[in-house]
Amino acid sequence: MDSSGWFRMSDDLEPMTPQEGVERFLTHREPSVRESSMQNAKHRLSVFLEWCEEEGINNLNELTGRDLSLFVSWRQGDVAPITLQKQLSSVRMALRWWADIEAVEEGLAEKLHAPELPDGAESREVFLEAERAKRALRYFDQHHYASRDHALIALIWRTGMRRGAVRGLDVDDLDEDNQAIRVEHRPETGTPLKNGDGGSRWVYLGPRWYKILADYVDNPDRKDVVDEHGRRPLFTTQQGTRPTGHSIYKWVIRALHPCTYGECPHDRTPSDCEARSSSSVPSKCPSARSPHAVRRGAITNHLNEETAPETVSERMDVSLEVLYEHYDARTEREKMAVRRQDVPK
Repeated sequence: MDSSGWFRMSDDLEPMTPQEGVERFLTHREPSVRESSMQNAKHRLSVFLEWCEEEGINNLNELTGRDLSLFVSWRQGDVAPITLQKQLSSVRMALRWWADIEAVEEGLAEKLHAPELPDGAESREVFLEAERAKRALRYFDQHHYASRDHALIALIWRTGMRRGAVRGLDVDDLDEDNQAIRVEHRPETGTPLKNGDGGSRWVYLGPRWYKILADYVDNPDRKDVVDEHGRRPLFTTQQGTRPTGHSIYKWVIRALHPCTYGECPHDRTPSDCEARSSSSVPSKCPSARSPHAVRRGAITNHLNEETAPETVSERMDVSLEVLYEHYDARTEREKMAVRRQDVPK
């Protein structure tokens, strides 16, 4: 608010990229907080940066209350409510500081609303359980083989890819000879990876999983298009475009609604359900599982299947430290069951 009592308008703001804004905020905070608090802030704000990148927000000046509402919806299905509260508090603190340096509108931070915490909010973060993933995949195998939803769920469950990586895949990234798929950082044509060139890699699929993707490419319902950069997106919308990150988010959540492949555990009917109607918000299903929840479940399943943590780290493009802190959803007994395989008889 200026001296006349009016909020500053965007014309008075100084352009600043989200990346620069986060770096400057963290530099400002560093002398006054503990190292653990700094690490938490870095992680929470990295999620905000990922969203900005997916939504094409290159200037903090552009942020609106509606954008912040979309950010909350985007993140809500990925983490437990208590975790969401903590992450939003870090973003809100950054928004207030950015307002002080004229990078966002005054009062914008107060438009970032966290959902109320339900009972039991301290429970473990949300992930896709292996048995539920298998039920969903069996359903798609039998009833909607090689559909977009089938290929999408199969790919994320098999590889644990981030949504941004999935979005950036091309048909030409499939390698039939090696039953694998290439993940590549291509910022110049609109599909960057979260970890830049360091996230580029080949990922082994195996015969079953590769065939699902190859058959999806040949599915007559799939729109086979070439974009403005001469690339053939692997996943496409009905309009024949590469999907946004938010589109992939909605596709995954809807495909994994329990009523898609079985009975509703919440005694709802699709016509009355706020997560399934024509004007629905898919994440309002109490059993919603987002792409990030599928990724967390895939990582946990790999670990339970005795895949070496170092292999999971490289395959899923996540450091061992972050893997153990944010992705490993195994129970203590499950961890013991894996460790006992390495104990001498």
